[in-house]
Amino acid sequence: MKTSRKLFLLLLILSLPTLFISAQDDMDMQIGFWEECATPENLPETVTIGAIFSLSGPVSVYGSVQNQGVVLAIQDINEAAYLGEGVTLEVIFEDAQNDAEQAINAMTKLIEEDGVVAVLGPTLSTQAFSADAIAQENGIPVMGVSNTASGITDMGDFVFRNSLPESAVTPGTIAQASEILGIESVGVLYGNDDDFTVSGYEVFVDALEDNDIDILREETFAVGDVDFSTQLTNLLSDEPDALVISTLAAEAVQIITQARDLGFDGPIIGGNGLNSPSIIEQAGDDAEGVIAGAAWNIASPNPLSVAFAAAYQEAYDFAPDQFATQAYTGAWLMATAIRCADSTDGQAVRDALAGIEGFDSPLGSFSFAEDRNPVHDPVVQIIADGAFTVLGADMTDE
Repeated sequence: MKTSRKLFLLLLILSLPTLFISAQDDMDMQIGFWEECATPENLPETVTIGAIFSLSGPVSVYGSVQNQGVVLAIQDINEAAYLGEGVTLEVIFEDAQNDAEQAINAMTKLIEEDGVVAVLGPTLSTQAFSADAIAQENGIPVMGVSNTASGITDMGDFVFRNSLPESAVTPGTIAQASEILGIESVGVLYGNDDDFTVSGYEVFVDALEDNDIDILREETFAVGDVDFSTQLTNLLSDEPDALVISTLAAEAVQIITQARDLGFDGPIIGGNGLNSPSIIEQAGDDAEGVIAGAAWNIASPNPLSVAFAAAYQEAYDFAPDQFATQAYTGAWLMATAIRCADSTDGQAVRDALAGIEGFDSPLGSFSFAEDRNPVHDPVVQIIADGAFTVLGADMTDE
């Protein structure tokens, strides 16, 4: 099973195009710390990292594109000989599905059986809270590439994330939505049994209060629920200007479509869980007007973002989303830490990772703060004409 996974990965990497590197050369811009860190001289022929993503089940809308982003990054890193001539960076993928126990098992296997140098993932914050402690205990750096709940990096100094926490994105989302759309009151709906959705709800409440937006009513649900008619009927009876929801994609689609069926045509504002194109694909026209704070939008003029989007499109026949972009960038960040450390020692890689500052990437100029949280500019997305666009972009262009 594991051998077939590695063989599949190798075949997939060999079949991917090398457009990203050539596109960088054309723009005289290349991702990576080529000058900041010398070419490694002490690495083994194969350096192995792990990746724990949700590759099956409802959360696979995030994990599948994360997998693809990492595969593309590994290809680019090895094609460029970023870790030195003759050194190959290998990744072992594990499927955590939608389960914290699966994430624990995957982390244990990668560290104790496979001997990985570092780990990317898991996909969900709830999984990270369960599994990252294992990496911390073993002195193996782990980087979340989609974890946005509060407290992720508080687990220890080997725990990183390149995904902006809700606290770094949501306040700006609410402020912009209030200013541009004139929102004065909202109804709030959130999942009360998941670390991400509860954390998102708490950040939303603070942001709404800071912007003097009235919370008319709050309702809750559980992960896996499919009928939200009672909660939505209660919320809409107060005639809010907007709905604020803290949820993952599967529940979000149902909430959006059911709210529209009940006659609500106003803005629906959410957190990181709403940044998947699956929202648009599954909710269709009902998704128009959905707003979400994000780490990246495909309209970014950043040359590295443009080149990445083109290479990803060429490789997979569809455009990347934020989760693919963060995973791609995360693989490059981890490879950069290994390059700069010139070592596969966990402590050395951790220290090099913590020292990354001003790293040009598809996400923009990227740095790690002292608490190992990411530092880069967020963006606010709104679904318009069947695509994620930047909120207010049409206004600034006029």
